[in-house]
Amino acid sequence: MHKAVYPIFLLALLRASVNAAEPSSLEGMFQRLNPGSLWQPVETRAVAFPTHHPQGMTAVGERFFLSSVEVIDRATEQGKGHLFEMDRQGALLRSIQLGEGALYHPGGIDYDGARIWVPVAAYRPDSAAIVYTVNPATMESREMFRFDDHLGALSHFPEQGLLIGVNWGSRRFYRWKTEQREGEWIVPDADHPETQRNGNYYIDYQDMQRIPGTAYLLCGGLQTYVEPGKKGPSFALGGIDLVHTEGLRAHHQLPMPLRSQGRRAWTQNPFFVETCEQGLRFFFIPEDNTSLMYIFELSVKE
Repeated sequence: MHKAVYPIFLLALLRASVNAAEPSSLEGMFQRLNPGSLWQPVETRAVAFPTHHPQGMTAVGERFFLSSVEVIDRATEQGKGHLFEMDRQGALLRSIQLGEGALYHPGGIDYDGARIWVPVAAYRPDSAAIVYTVNPATMESREMFRFDDHLGALSHFPEQGLLIGVNWGSRRFYRWKTEQREGEWIVPDADHPETQRNGNYYIDYQDMQRIPGTAYLLCGGLQTYVEPGKKGPSFALGGIDLVHTEGLRAHHQLPMPLRSQGRRAWTQNPFFVETCEQGLRFFFIPEDNTSLMYIFELSVKE
């Protein structure tokens, strides 16, 4: 993760233009949130199994899926990649291992309405990755393609026939075209995606969530900031951005509330957002190993 010098005017950089959207839609409500929005804690649930180092999460009905990396020896590139299925109370239902050799680091994941897309890469930048899809009903995995870079998160848009990814630190966006053949999605030209530099540096994206029926995705992540002349990080700032698949630029940016010093940002790393009666409900799992799932609701008024 990059370290940055803490700028006095940081919050001014977190503002972005608001595009018109249906007020009751997820993206419409998200665009009405701002740094002054009230985060109402709803519940904190214990995740009842060793989570190792969680990376991404998605929901399929009433079940959550959580990707995680188990590091055995990072120096010799030994580890295990996990995809856990759990209920909404945090109980483990099933799990599978993904990866091969030095490629053991799963990234941010997303569900496209049929399968879960999971990148598994080496635990270093400028490396390589395997892209899998997983059937959430059977937990059967399928290798889709291999790619010559670390992939940190993926989100598939079947309506547009697009697969969006980011590399280590989300410094580059990748955009692949996808096609459906005989009922299965494929990536016909996996070696040559469109590439775009990510000019947003206030956070590094770690997990992504497609908003069904739209061309928007939510990108969550964090950045560690240090004050000049001080040793060690001053604080970790988390945030969630609303990004459009066409321009791959943030249309709206939401900085997360700060936690007490020494605690991880809320968006390190897995997150999930859904609509609720009050407005929007957010789920976060920031801690390693013995994890908690934090649930917040934000009221979004007309």
